[in-house]
Amino acid sequence: MTPSRITWDAAGARRLGRQFLANPAPPGTALADVVATMPAAHAQVLSAAELSVGLRTAEATRADVRDALWRDGTLIKTFGPRGTVHLLAARDLPFLTAALSAVPAGPNPFPPAAGLDDDQAARVVEAIGEALDGVCLTADELGEQVVARTGPWAGDLVMPAFQGMWPRWRTVLHRAGQSGALCFGPDRGRKVTYTRPPRFSPVPADDALRTLLHRYLLAYGPATSRHLAGWLAAPPAWTRSLFTAAEEAGEIEAVDFEDGRAWVAAGDTAFPDDPPRGVRLLPYFDGYGIAAQPRERLFPGPAYQRALARGQAGNYPVLLVDGVVAGVWHQRRRGRVTTVTVESLTALTARQERELAAQAERVGEVLQARAELVRGEVTTGPHA
Repeated sequence: MTPSRITWDAAGARRLGRQFLANPAPPGTALADVVATMPAAHAQVLSAAELSVGLRTAEATRADVRDALWRDGTLIKTFGPRGTVHLLAARDLPFLTAALSAVPAGPNPFPPAAGLDDDQAARVVEAIGEALDGVCLTADELGEQVVARTGPWAGDLVMPAFQGMWPRWRTVLHRAGQSGALCFGPDRGRKVTYTRPPRFSPVPADDALRTLLHRYLLAYGPATSRHLAGWLAAPPAWTRSLFTAAEEAGEIEAVDFEDGRAWVAAGDTAFPDDPPRGVRLLPYFDGYGIAAQPRERLFPGPAYQRALARGQAGNYPVLLVDGVVAGVWHQRRRGRVTTVTVESLTALTARQERELAAQAERVGEVLQARAELVRGEVTTGPHA
């Protein structure tokens, strides 16, 4: 039975439960199953992804995440939502790549002289896939192969990057990942490598978008088209049309959410009666901190100023208390010890202090270190 009005607490409790944040996944749970609930784990900084996944389990460590990536191939590190690096369940690639490739691109952030037209972009993506088939290449090695397969124009140094310039072909590197032509391989020393994921047959785009919307709403519903647009970095008008078509097809349904009209997957209208309880530590760019909306509810009061960077979520690891952000934290490793510094914006009860200590200890276990909990101000800046 659909509640007459879905409260923030009910939505939060369901979201936390479905993502193994209320109760961690039991030993033996496949890490791909954990990642699929998110349905992607941000991995621009791999250690943050290892924590996102590991903290959702009872026993997994960063070594288990790396085994799933580099040994078993059940997880794939590639370009996901918003064109940023994520861990994806390998089994989800057929629908995720088709759906992400169908998301309209926003305005080109590069100068006109640095751009590629549609034909050139398609040729580069095809060349990347051919070059990476069965091998791992560094960026320089891949660039040589791409230029050899396309032309010298692909190697023009036109893209500002760090202290120098990157070649033109790298402007569509994320598109190659989102299309399934590229994923990350194991690092070679300090150098990143790329390879091609195992071959698969993409799902038709319309079916893939329906699946993506369904999975997003299972994880973060009730939600609006504006929330999905933010998660995907997609044009709001496009996500509105996606919602409209899905509602007309009976695939999603509107509900009365605490902050206004929102949508859930059709028939997915059961919500917990009990509010969220417990203390959790979420790392940089954890999916829950980024996608759970409305953001003002997740980051209430002083948390909105302290735990966001100009309104952007993810730049600070966050302390979650009873389903909302109540502080920030930072970990610094020295040898076998990692110091977990937690800055709480609210007073914690004795029970919550014990849960915080257990969470800090779990951070250490995931990182295969001994955790030392320190309570006090976090002095590092965003994404430090």
